[in-house]
Amino acid sequence: MAEHEHPHPHRHGLRHLLRPHSHDTADKVDSALEASRDGLRALWISLAGLGLTAAVQAVIVAMSGSVALLGDTVHNVADALTAVPLGIAFWLGRRAATRAYTYGFGRAEDLAGVVIVAVIAASAVASAWFAADRLLHPRAVGHLPWVLAAGVAGFAGNEIVARYRITVGRRIGSAALVADGLHARTDGFTSLAVVAAAAGAWLGWGWADPVVGIAITVAILFVLRDAARQVYHRLMDRVDPGLVDHAEQHLREIDGVRDVSGLRLRWIGHSLHAEAGIVVDAGLTLLAAHEIAADAEHQLTHHVPRLTSAVVHVDPDSHPGDSHHQGLSHDRRHRSSGVTTSG
Repeated sequence: MAEHEHPHPHRHGLRHLLRPHSHDTADKVDSALEASRDGLRALWISLAGLGLTAAVQAVIVAMSGSVALLGDTVHNVADALTAVPLGIAFWLGRRAATRAYTYGFGRAEDLAGVVIVAVIAASAVASAWFAADRLLHPRAVGHLPWVLAAGVAGFAGNEIVARYRITVGRRIGSAALVADGLHARTDGFTSLAVVAAAAGAWLGWGWADPVVGIAITVAILFVLRDAARQVYHRLMDRVDPGLVDHAEQHLREIDGVRDVSGLRLRWIGHSLHAEAGIVVDAGLTLLAAHEIAADAEHQLTHHVPRLTSAVVHVDPDSHPGDSHHQGLSHDRRHRSSGVTTSG
């Protein structure tokens, strides 16, 4: 027995032809729009939080001359600015599909992920440049208590933003928002490295500040690798194999489904879309086969998280799978051509 079932008598098939389920259309759109609204809200709140943190740090950088704190500030500014392309993507994703963009504009979110990766890479280059310059041209760091305070503030601000972005991103299924949250979390730990640099300078270790600046650059590179991997997976339509197994299991449990001939899932923005092939009894009527397909679509969208649409193709058990389609098409056209000629 499935976890979430609705009574579907046999006459449901005819009723589905005449009046589709309301939650199979409008409710899915409403859910996707609500996810975009939640994503936008998370972005603007985190943008304000990181902007305030970076502004405080920038003032202390001007006072102290700490290159480690400068690298952390540049990274925080870059992290805050990544909210802009992602916000535009969420806004575009809320637009309705058109005749030209029949799947809508959800892919804008994946393109925003590319911009985020580029910004992270640029912040790594800037951090490395400042650290190398300070190694070649040493300079004393002043106002060490303020630098310590700025490092602690940077950690606190980034961790709060990271938790918020990751929580919302996972809830709405946005890989780009989760990646941005992980980016902010790593920024928090680089802020703690600033505290270590200030402590080293306090002990008279003049090399501590630029060395920690280089360490921050290395940390940014690790974040860059992880973020690039996540964005690459989305651009290449990668999904969790366990999710495919989960969807196939629910399809096989549907009454009347003899086998699953194929299943494909893909992310478009923070929404999943599915294409499934199911095998049914070849002796069924068209209406009965349609009823099973409608039930399969209904169950998929209920049991697979973030799935907003599913296209279900029905194969008779005498010709399962799409390997028969080309031959069936040729045979049909041959018969049709023969009838026309004889007429």
